[in-house]
Amino acid sequence: MKLRLATISTLIAGPALAAPEGTPFFSLYNTDLVVAIAFVIFIGILVYFKVPSLVSGLLDKRADTIRAELDEARQLREEAQELRASFERKKADVKEQAERIVARAKADAELAAKQAREDLESSIARRLKAAEDQIASAEAAALRDVRNKAVAVAVAAAGDLIAKNMDKAEAGKLVEESIKTVEARLH
Repeated sequence: MKLRLATISTLIAGPALAAPEGTPFFSLYNTDLVVAIAFVIFIGILVYFKVPSLVSGLLDKRADTIRAELDEARQLREEAQELRASFERKKADVKEQAERIVARAKADAELAAKQAREDLESSIARRLKAAEDQIASAEAAALRDVRNKAVAVAVAAAGDLIAKNMDKAEAGKLVEESIKTVEARLH
């Protein structure tokens, strides 16, 4: 409707004001009239073939397409925001989990260091005890050896001394007493 009013007002105002002086308005020699008639025919052809409704239909279809694209873009934006929020939550969860893992690892490392320290101290204590036992054993063995040597030397010296100071009768008597003592102890 607005297009028709604009066309009619243009046709009425245009040729009347633009015609040169002395030229009749309704003459085919008036170029303004010819242009106005051609314009009206052109507009009539457009209206006859329903071009304005086709154009408005195409524009409506384009508007619907744009509206659908906007709706899809809005939906994609909402999904992207949801994904971003999900990733932010996951990031926070992963960060919290990493902090827990680091804290647990520190605690485990401290516990392992404490255990290693205790194991080292007990190992050192065992080695010191073993060394002390070896020293005590070596000491006892040395004392035994010294005692055995002393006994052997004393027995040898006593044997020499007895052999020099004892006669055959006393030696026989001493052997017999020793045999009796050994028999009494064995039975």
